[in-house]
Amino acid sequence: MLRRMVMTVGTCCAVAALLGAAPTVIRAETGHLTVVQEDPDPVPAGGQTVLHPTVANGGPGAAGEFTLTVSLPDGASAPPKDSVPPGSYFPKSCEPAPDGRTVSCTFRAGLPTEQTASARVPLQISPDASGVLTGGQVSVSSPADQDQSGHTDGFQIQIDG
Repeated sequence: MLRRMVMTVGTCCAVAALLGAAPTVIRAETGHLTVVQEDPDPVPAGGQTVLHPTVANGGPGAAGEFTLTVSLPDGASAPPKDSVPPGSYFPKSCEPAPDGRTVSCTFRAGLPTEQTASARVPLQISPDASGVLTGGQVSVSSPADQDQSGHTDGFQIQIDG
């Protein structure tokens, strides 16, 4: 049966090529990624907190490789990896920018449908911070995800005291 199907598909494509038609490409369904954001716990000015940006795969298939990018609000920064204990950033692929204003984390392909993946990003809050730090943003990008809706969400950081 399989041999007959392979021969039929091969014949079909050969005939299409002779007639000048473009062959049909069958693509596997990939996942649709969305940012599921929660604000970090309140923190005092000059303190430290952790952001847990999360991505959900709404399906219909497994997600391709994706990158999660965190842009921090004024008054918050991501410390250099060599200045925090090992494991402070997760996954290991997370890299803060030299200015500490953004962090990018790459996740391998394979996140199943209806599952989530979270990063861990340590934050240092400015001693001069007060009120609510707004303008933080989490975004996800994946070449395999053609539906761009839900790829960005904002967050804020409440300053105690």
